[in-house]
Amino acid sequence: MDLRKLKTLIDLVAESDIAELEVTEGEGKVRIVKTSAIPQNQVVMMQPQGMQQAMPAAAPVAAAPVAPAAPAAPEGHIVKSPMVGTFYRSSAPGASPFVEVGSSVKSGDTLCIIEAMKLLNEIDSDTTGVVKQILVENGQPVEYGQPLFVIG
Repeated sequence: MDLRKLKTLIDLVAESDIAELEVTEGEGKVRIVKTSAIPQNQVVMMQPQGMQQAMPAAAPVAAAPVAPAAPAAPEGHIVKSPMVGTFYRSSAPGASPFVEVGSSVKSGDTLCIIEAMKLLNEIDSDTTGVVKQILVENGQPVEYGQPLFVIG
């Protein structure tokens, strides 16, 4: 990719509210990520498998701070979000939740609703057991693959 194009893309990301930009041109790919913790842009250029060009060594980047140790993984079957959206424990505001911690569920029982693009999607249990943990708060945004429930 042309260095002028790359500089233009970096400037666009720096001056906008865009957090990340990925551009594929031919067999090359460029990804620009703007982080809020460090006020600089990160540019990652990937070479296709067949190209074995020597790239000049980049200046070393300061190491990221070490994240605190994650809590131990919960025991039981984890139900993950199948989509990005907003998590709701009940069918309407003020209505009782579909499940509580300690509720017995069967495969196919509705656990929650995830709203995505103005559509309400019921998320069903894919196993039988007892709800051990609810890992998301009502009204919280969720990501694809994010753990929602632990069923034991």
